[in-house]
Amino acid sequence: MRQNQLYLVIGALLVAVIALGVYVWREESKPDGVELRIDESGVSIEQN
Repeated sequence: MRQNQLYLVIGALLVAVIALGVYVWREESKPDGVELRIDESGVSIEQN
């Protein structure tokens, strides 16, 4: 039973590390400048 808990903790840590890596990669790959979006909720301008 104790070994199963260890595997669960290791698996949760791996998922957290992978999720953080994907988040950082997406944030770093955004282009610099101004982002202009036009959709059904209107126009939004965001400076990166």
